[in-house]
Amino acid sequence: MQDLGINVLFQGRNFIRLLNGLWITIEISFLSVILSMSLGIIMGMIMTIKNPVIKIITRVYLEFVRIMPQLVLLFLMYFGITRAFQINLSGEVAAIIVFTLWGTAEMGDLVRGALESIPKHQYESGKAIGLTNIQIFMYVIMPQTIRRLVPQAINLVTRMIKTTSLIALINVVEVVKVGQQIIEASRLTVPSAALWIYGTIFFMYFIVCYPISRLAARLEKAWKN
Repeated sequence: MQDLGINVLFQGRNFIRLLNGLWITIEISFLSVILSMSLGIIMGMIMTIKNPVIKIITRVYLEFVRIMPQLVLLFLMYFGITRAFQINLSGEVAAIIVFTLWGTAEMGDLVRGALESIPKHQYESGKAIGLTNIQIFMYVIMPQTIRRLVPQAINLVTRMIKTTSLIALINVVEVVKVGQQIIEASRLTVPSAALWIYGTIFFMYFIVCYPISRLAARLEKAWKN
């Protein structure tokens, strides 16, 4: 039987190495998402404050992070800031910082949009029945905000997981980097290794991201009305 190259996946510890690389990807994504969601909620609430100075600062931060490609932010953090200020950061820590900065900006804008989308009469109705400002926020505004926010936040999570593939370029040995190492080592003996390795990585990302994406779609459909 002709060897189609798939055997490269199971030579030595190649498949285990890919799984270990995927675990590093998941770890970095998980920490970045937790930090981003927490800080993003705070930032979103700050962005609704009617203060021109706060609005300018948060807008500049948001636009800077949005305009700058994530790859450039990674290079700036890992090769620029750490070298310029003699800071010893591993690639994993630099990646978590960059993805947290990016995720916080995106999550903050989502929270701001969700809070500002609540009609004014919802606040007025709460006051009319004698609720305090805190009670209005907790029992009237928050439930509606969460319903509008969660599907978008989950989509942001999947984008963050997929974008972690860039960290292979700052020498983090995650799943894509491991795949590149296997392909390079098999370049002469298995010319079609790239097809099988990158195909496997595709399915690994799919297995991680598809359930999250489906959850967002189900929540959006369930809460549409």
